[in-house]
Amino acid sequence: MAQNLKSAKTISHQVLELIGKKELSANERKQVIDDSVNYWTDHVNPGFLQYRKSVSTDYTAVEWDDSGAVFRDVNGKEFIDVLGGYGVYNVGHRHPVVVKAVREQLERQAIHSQELIDPLRTYLAHLVSLITPGDLQYSFFSNSGTESVEACLKMAMLTTGRHHMVGTIGGFHGKTLGSLGGTSKAVFREPFMPSLGHWTHVPFGDIDALESVIKSADFSGDKVAAFVVEPIQGEGGINVAPKGYLGAARELCDRYGAVLVFDEIQSGMGRSGKMFYCDYEGVVPDLMALGKAFGGGIMPIGACVGTPRTWEKYIENPMLHTTTFGGNPLACAAAIANIAVLIDEDLPAQAAAKGEYMIPRLNELAARHPDVMKGSKGIGLMLGMEFTGNETGYAVAKELFSRNILISGTYINSRVLRVEPPLTISYEQIDKFLQAVEESLAAVSKLTPALQKK
Repeated sequence: MAQNLKSAKTISHQVLELIGKKELSANERKQVIDDSVNYWTDHVNPGFLQYRKSVSTDYTAVEWDDSGAVFRDVNGKEFIDVLGGYGVYNVGHRHPVVVKAVREQLERQAIHSQELIDPLRTYLAHLVSLITPGDLQYSFFSNSGTESVEACLKMAMLTTGRHHMVGTIGGFHGKTLGSLGGTSKAVFREPFMPSLGHWTHVPFGDIDALESVIKSADFSGDKVAAFVVEPIQGEGGINVAPKGYLGAARELCDRYGAVLVFDEIQSGMGRSGKMFYCDYEGVVPDLMALGKAFGGGIMPIGACVGTPRTWEKYIENPMLHTTTFGGNPLACAAAIANIAVLIDEDLPAQAAAKGEYMIPRLNELAARHPDVMKGSKGIGLMLGMEFTGNETGYAVAKELFSRNILISGTYINSRVLRVEPPLTISYEQIDKFLQAVEESLAAVSKLTPALQKK
């Protein structure tokens, strides 16, 4: 397509007009849907639309606004959000406290100068030191979770002078080249190998396997810089670390001089029922990666949080790792408000209670339909529904979407549908979701023999 500034001017003003409208006419709604599908096909990635066709009865659903625990499409159809943006909306959609903070900061300043001291970054860093465990003291703010992992990897290398990383099978840490080294699924990794760094992957939860790798690497001279692990594997299928595993990993890292990195991007900020899952075990990492819900569901922001030891070399040369937009005032305002809401509304405790409410009910439904669903797993509101196969999982997802439930599977374990609603979801909405699950399981159960033949 040739450059055409005249058309760009016209279309940009048309879209700005749509953005400014509280209500769209029928013709405008149709225009938004048609334009979105066409432009996605021509200018974004048509493969995504094919994916939507495979898991949805209405692949042209175009989201338009949201609030609380719901999305609404451009036609006003309301969906209960059980996906939670893959763990983004912990304090709900457009929480008024977070929105207010961002709006008020926008009236003052949006992007910092890059040279002077920006105060909100300092306030946020102090707050992070207060809500994280142990001697985690310093923060580097990024724009996303995968950038947070990248920063953790660099800090681990600086701290140890080593480059050998250990991750877990089923682990997911993002898709930028450094983080992708820790992500274990071959379909994501193979197109970019061998430029993913030096990684070894061990079974999640197997402390003997971890010890064997670290001990062997130490003996051979290829010493391990860091063990990078999600305390709860998200994309791997909602797998909670076995009791004692994180503490044993802490002891191994201390013994062999490696850095322990917890990726709490999805499990953190109250989702597990504690502010961070590692709080259950009382284990403090050397570095922690944050993202997703850190920005209150309003602004993209992540963090690499470290101890004084991991910051020593970085303090010597603060230009070793920098960012243009990371820690900008709008994002910091959102994250500060997010922390306030999590504490004011005691959302970690709400997540724990709502998870305890949902798990036995999901397991009861699974027991009624064992040909479709095996059961539920997870903790707090980081839950997964496990099915008998990929086909049954996809079929249930379609049935739920037809009942106005927004849900999705996991990247690595496609037999698991994640249940990660906003922590603010009401019990009434939870009951509607459970009713939809019951109806969906019954519908898919009738189709199971045919699905199993595929």
